Amino acid sequence: MKNTIKKILVVAFMLGTLIGYANVKSTSFDDAKKVRVVFHSVQKGQTISLKNNNGRTIYNQEILISGKFSRVFNLTALKKGNYTAELHKDFEIIVKPFTVKEGEVSFSISKEYTIMKPVIRTEKNRLLISKINSSKEPIDITIYYKDELIYSETFKEGPVFHKVFRLLKDKTGDYKVIINSDNKSFVKEFNI
Repeated sequence: MKNTIKKILVVAFMLGTLIGYANVKSTSFDDAKKVRVVFHSVQKGQTISLKNNNGRTIYNQEILISGKFSRVFNLTALKKGNYTAELHKDFEIIVKPFTVKEGEVSFSISKEYTIMKPVIRTEKNRLLISKINSSKEPIDITIYYKDELIYSETFKEGPVFHKVFRLLKDKTGDYKVIINSDNKSFVKEFNI
């Protein structure tokens, strides 16, 4: 009986809070200066981030509910320059570039693009790396064994990259692979 009453009170409290927020108007920004960032088909656990031209993250949020992500930002306080809104999914990063100039924010839909993340996996003593490289940018691969560099090479492959590395069976322990491509770094640590 006590549990039922507690559940009813919690539901009533949550409903009251929800109704209270539903009545709040988003008038904290000047209508001409607010920007709505929208991503469709997001999944719980993915992240949205805003980055400056140097790749420094100025905002980061984990998606808590699957579906459509829509958020109003006041980006006019940012310094003049180029920025990106990025949705980090399991195997891709959707990038929406925007520019801040004299307090005005402008998104260029035609400049939106997708970066495919590399797929890195291990099978026994083999390291398998695959990446769709539509930009045809060079791919830098660096492999460390117990924090010691054991391999580094730059590949200038076509649109699809596949590479298999055979690791020595007697070199068991901690490995780290770093892949640099499309002005991004992808890191995976693993143990053999």
